[in-house]
Amino acid sequence: MTVIPRDQHNISRQQISENALKVLYRLNKSGYEAYLVGGGVRDLLLGKQPKDFDITTSATPEQVRKLFRNCRLVGRRFRLAHVMFGPEIIEVATFRGHHEHAGDGKNISQQAQNGMLLRDNVYGNIEEDAQRRDFTINSLYYSISDFTVRDYTGGLRDLQEGRIRLIGDPETRYREDPVRMLRAVRFAAKLDMTICPQTGEPIPRLASLLHEIPSARLFEESLKLLQSGYGFATYTLLCEYQLFQPLFPVIARHFTPNGDSPMERIINQVLKNTDHRLQNDMRVNPAFLFAAMLWYPLIELAQKINDESGLTYYDAFALAMNDILDEQCRTLAIPKRITALVRDIWSLQLRLSRRQGKRAHKLMEQPKFRAAFDLLALRAQAENNHELQRLTQWWDEFQKAPLTRQKSMANELGDDGVRRRPRRPRRRAPRREGSSE
Repeated sequence: MTVIPRDQHNISRQQISENALKVLYRLNKSGYEAYLVGGGVRDLLLGKQPKDFDITTSATPEQVRKLFRNCRLVGRRFRLAHVMFGPEIIEVATFRGHHEHAGDGKNISQQAQNGMLLRDNVYGNIEEDAQRRDFTINSLYYSISDFTVRDYTGGLRDLQEGRIRLIGDPETRYREDPVRMLRAVRFAAKLDMTICPQTGEPIPRLASLLHEIPSARLFEESLKLLQSGYGFATYTLLCEYQLFQPLFPVIARHFTPNGDSPMERIINQVLKNTDHRLQNDMRVNPAFLFAAMLWYPLIELAQKINDESGLTYYDAFALAMNDILDEQCRTLAIPKRITALVRDIWSLQLRLSRRQGKRAHKLMEQPKFRAAFDLLALRAQAENNHELQRLTQWWDEFQKAPLTRQKSMANELGDDGVRRRPRRPRRRAPRREGSSE
């Protein structure tokens, strides 16, 4: 163990959440060991502001609940205590122990034949807890009692050298929890670090283990991967380590690594746009991200159904929407509130070309019109399609135009949506003097 005294690190209590400090002080005052741990310590050492503050302690979850009235216990696989302060939740975990010390009870420890941990409520001391954590950079402990940082796994050196290194045998640790492969990629992209060879080598071989992870958990992980401000860099690493296919099999069937198809161009662009919005504190909606990423598999399937069934294209398109979303949701359990928005954005794509007369104003009144327009612009850019580019330009001008100009723009269109030249008014012949008219 290496102990870094206060004058040799940059962590200050002023940077730590007041609520996290309350939990740390109360646990210490009650006779328990308690440390700030994980991403909070890592980000503070890097000079970043942590998103949340996690605590580890020698107290069991039940003992933590007795100390805090605003506490609830969550999780079966990992028993955790959540101490709630309004919108802020301080997560408190008991020191983990090694499984060879576990008893026979299934509620304490349980492991599947493939090595995956089903229960992990084995408690130990801080040294054992450090060895049970996933990456060395997440295994740094800040002590509130003497303001030191404790390093049991060489995490500080890895942090300084920009290295993602798994603790223990990589293949064993990935089999215990395959989501660690996704976390390795996410931390590497987010922190601009390199995955060390021993940590990265087993990932492509074991990527299929993600199929055994519940789809609800993979959905949450996908949002962390693609909507944290580093989505494009994360996506690049997912493809490099062959982790993209288990998450998005619908897309992977049409995917060529380092290719230049419209689908790959639209995925690259929507992720870059999402990163830009997040880095500028702008809102993003996962429905738009999924709508853009799944667009080309959708229209390919719709055309196939249309050719084979004899249905109208609109009916084939509706069936294709159901099939694409059903297949994707088997991997990522996308909630219905999001898939409903995805359907709205897709459906509007078929209506944006029909904009003559009052239709244009009615389309603009649709709640997801702006998202549908943004997808249209992405499609025009990805396909380099002049017709889509003209349609995008028309809608862009229409949204910015005053109401009187909007009416004339819509009335200038023929039934096929093509702009017509306005008719010149017919001139009447001049009246002759002496005429009876």
